[in-house]
Amino acid sequence: MSLKSIAAKFFAKSIAKKTERWSTKPIQTQDLAFKELIGKASETKFGKDHLFSEITSHQDFIENVPIRDYEELKPYVEQVVQGKENILWPGKPLYFAKTSGTTSGAKYIPITKESIKQQIEASRNAILNYINETGNVSFVDGKMIFLQGSPEMQEKNGIQMGRLSGISAHYVPNYLQKNRLPSWETNCIEDWETKVNAIVEETKNEDMTVIAGIPSWVQMYFERLYDKTNKPIGELFKNFQLFIYGGVNYEPYRSKFENLIGRKVDSIELFPASEGFFAYQNSQKEKGMLLLLNSGIFYEFVKADEFFAENRKRITLKDVELNVNYVMIISTNAGLWAYNLGDTVQFISVKPYKIIVSGRIKHFISAFGEHVIAKEVEQAMQEAISQTDAQVNEFTVAPQITPEEEELPFHEWLVEFEKEPSDKEKFIEILDISLQRQNSYYFDLIDGKILQTLKITSIKKGGFQGYMKSIGKLGGQNKVQRLANDRKVADLLSLQKANNN
Repeated sequence: MSLKSIAAKFFAKSIAKKTERWSTKPIQTQDLAFKELIGKASETKFGKDHLFSEITSHQDFIENVPIRDYEELKPYVEQVVQGKENILWPGKPLYFAKTSGTTSGAKYIPITKESIKQQIEASRNAILNYINETGNVSFVDGKMIFLQGSPEMQEKNGIQMGRLSGISAHYVPNYLQKNRLPSWETNCIEDWETKVNAIVEETKNEDMTVIAGIPSWVQMYFERLYDKTNKPIGELFKNFQLFIYGGVNYEPYRSKFENLIGRKVDSIELFPASEGFFAYQNSQKEKGMLLLLNSGIFYEFVKADEFFAENRKRITLKDVELNVNYVMIISTNAGLWAYNLGDTVQFISVKPYKIIVSGRIKHFISAFGEHVIAKEVEQAMQEAISQTDAQVNEFTVAPQITPEEEELPFHEWLVEFEKEPSDKEKFIEILDISLQRQNSYYFDLIDGKILQTLKITSIKKGGFQGYMKSIGKLGGQNKVQRLANDRKVADLLSLQKANNN
């Protein structure tokens, strides 16, 4: 065992003890986070505008600070972008994570010295937790790759600006720099397809042990590796042991990944965003991710089915229920206050508090009152794949409200198959029955003959990549929208139909 492995194992044990201390005192940990956040920001412009000096309880906070999304917080953010100090958080942020907004162009998410520290520690601790649980540590001596955006930065009024993954690249510790791929030059390539090809050339002869990224883009990397070497990934990288991912549910991709790799490998799910690092998978034996309660973030939750009501109720951790779909609201040490992240989560455990990401509050199908969410369509797809011989690269779902020939409306599943199911009708039946079982409203609509059984439109191979390229979101941290209540995505994807439709 190398010195690096020994040190990692020792450090992992220390972090595990620290995690146990705060996770066994969750309410006290969150109370402390709340008080520290309010206290530190009381003299900022936002703090003064919202009477932070008078806030002593969560109820005070509710009364003084309404829930906001980025658009509603934008007047404050714009002042920070202009270079003004002490607006949302003391001083100036170190960075802006620049992301593409859907309604107002670019979004500038502030990242402070406190919040970047928590981001880096959380990603490190996820791996250390895995080491402590499994005892597997040999991978630290191999090569590691993180498929991410360019680390090149711009400057705006004295503040560095870039993609979150690129910002994080500046914080890779020295002891990992020699193990880390791709090279800085390759990582700075903007065109995603050119970048992936360069990464293939740099890594194909290396001893890769850890690979991380959003599943859809890692899949593209694996496919290019296979095309180049004609070897399964597990044979090419004999010591490949750990896949780290976030952003989307891995399960619909798992079958294709294992086929590309040629064997199973352990995986760790992360829940990071520009706004904060919220959770990571803390067990290889159990589902869900441990909600990080000591990382400078105070959490509130609103039931998703009440979110757009006037009398919606904001609750804290102590009042959450299992298996309820919640919109997660965050207040952070980057100066985001009662901020609607847009993600929905469900608690699958309260000892400790563990979550799964169930979707986006704006991404659902309820054209007929069914309110189908991402978790439900992903679960249905996982069941259909596991019970048939199909292999799926990517998919999305949309309502078809006005079908041709006076037939009943239906949900259209646009699916890019790596391998079509030999019995397509059975595949459709499994999908539909699973969705009916999970969602009683959908069941009632099918049973009452308001909707007909879902239909599948096959998308040609590479079609989803073609679609993402057409909208300028190929690669990096970009994700395919899993479902929508309109046909904007579906209609563009229909241009990528397979010939057998």
